[in-house]
Amino acid sequence: MRTHYGSTRLGQIDGYSVCHWPGQGQTGIRLWLVLVLHLEIPLEAWSRKMIKFRGRVLPFLLPVVLAIPAPSPAQTDKSAVREYCNSHQGEILREFAELLAIPNVASDTPNIRRNASLLAAMMQRRGVDARLIEGGGPPVVFGELKKPGASRTIAIYAHYDGQPVDASKWTTEPFKPTLRTATIEAGGRTVDLPKSGEKCGDEWRLYARSASDDKAPIMAILAALDALASSKTELTSNLKFFFEGEEEAGSTHLEELLRKNKSLLAADAWICADGPVHQTRRQAIFFGCRGVVSATITVYGAGRALHSGHYGNWAPNPAMMLARLLATMKDDEGRVLIDGFYDDVQPLGEEEKKAIREMPASDVELMKELGIAKTEGDGLTLADLINAPSLNIDGLRSEDVGQQARNVIPAEATATVDMRLVKGVEPARQVERLVAHIKKQGYHVVTGEPDRETRLKYARIARVTSADGYRAARTPMGLPICKRVIEAVEEAAGVRPILMPTLGGSAPLAIFAEVTGVPQIGVPIVNHDNNQHSSNENLRLKNLWDGIVVLAGLMTMK
Repeated sequence: MRTHYGSTRLGQIDGYSVCHWPGQGQTGIRLWLVLVLHLEIPLEAWSRKMIKFRGRVLPFLLPVVLAIPAPSPAQTDKSAVREYCNSHQGEILREFAELLAIPNVASDTPNIRRNASLLAAMMQRRGVDARLIEGGGPPVVFGELKKPGASRTIAIYAHYDGQPVDASKWTTEPFKPTLRTATIEAGGRTVDLPKSGEKCGDEWRLYARSASDDKAPIMAILAALDALASSKTELTSNLKFFFEGEEEAGSTHLEELLRKNKSLLAADAWICADGPVHQTRRQAIFFGCRGVVSATITVYGAGRALHSGHYGNWAPNPAMMLARLLATMKDDEGRVLIDGFYDDVQPLGEEEKKAIREMPASDVELMKELGIAKTEGDGLTLADLINAPSLNIDGLRSEDVGQQARNVIPAEATATVDMRLVKGVEPARQVERLVAHIKKQGYHVVTGEPDRETRLKYARIARVTSADGYRAARTPMGLPICKRVIEAVEEAAGVRPILMPTLGGSAPLAIFAEVTGVPQIGVPIVNHDNNQHSSNENLRLKNLWDGIVVLAGLMTMK
């Protein structure tokens, strides 16, 4: 361990930390004594072997010793936290598996409440004052830990709901947590969850829905509390925990819930524990995230599916119509062609541009990993492009394909698109631009199912429906609390974190920012290749252990 400007720490003697200092002074003494708080190595254990004090030296050193400030008693001993993780892997993973085994789609009310009840109990076992906050949808699991004398309150956000699943596309059951010795693609074999005292490999993966997005940070938070209690490390802030139950469903009730509980949820800053670390596997911090709004587009042909032989070349094919319509929305480089799509974008500041320039180059390696020969963006990097609005086709549906295909002309075709937003771009305005573009292509746009009269009147009909979505958010990176978070994460991770002005994904930070008026900072912990929102979602175990250390560091930051 290196300490005190290049010295090597040997141990501590009842109030003094003993360090070997390179180089010799006039007396040949090679040890410094620095005032600290705890006894680690008794004097008798090493004094006869390692120290030869001369009578004239100690009086000279003591004034220097007393002038050196002691380290903070609350600063996390990350080695103790990591040792706790190493020695309790079985207990942590088994408790995590119990949580993952409960289905967690927000619309599944009975199971979403089972999740909430279990989380509240898990928090209460750790001494957290936990309760459920009701707000018309899935309950928020709220918890609070007060630190006497603390001058700062930090709130930590995560969500316990997950994306819907298609179990037929999973290698193992999505709500039956499965541990593997590597990824499925790398041939990882299935193993039992470890027993108490047993250890796993860092590259092992835990497969289940929400194993990464976003139950992993919740488990890491709770394990961090256990590790701090085990090492008798005190918190430095009052802590509030806010675990949402409908983030993946659009956080419909979040704003109203925040406003009704504004006093209870008051904090100096919010930490968002969602999203993946950087693609290089290095710890990242993000200071904003893109907003999102989705729209579903349905185009119509005949009132029923028709025989392709009897009516081909005569009846309009809505699948072809929809494909052509979607193709008008982006060029070959991926630039969105909808009028005004990039208007209203709030430019990045110089500090944010600098952070993007300093991000490590990962595009080439990521292309190899994903099997991509060419990217969109006309040469811009991924780091550049996630700071711009985007339009994505989530999926298309018409009639069947492959062995299930029938020789028919479909009656209708549907696509759902999502539009990611950046700071300054309003969700409703972006939907308006999308609708205007569809009209520009000659479509009559409706919001409900077209009746027969409408079908007979208009050759091209498109039904467009949209959810509300939410805006993007961005916190200035130079704020004092941002600097403290950066320092705490760097100390815990042992390496300078990658600073991201904007996370590519979306989280409801803008809602929190608007209602609370305090900084929003993201500290993700899960692996970038976690298959979130898809089949075979997984968590790399080293990300969990590292995340526990990082979150413990945030709970005890100076």
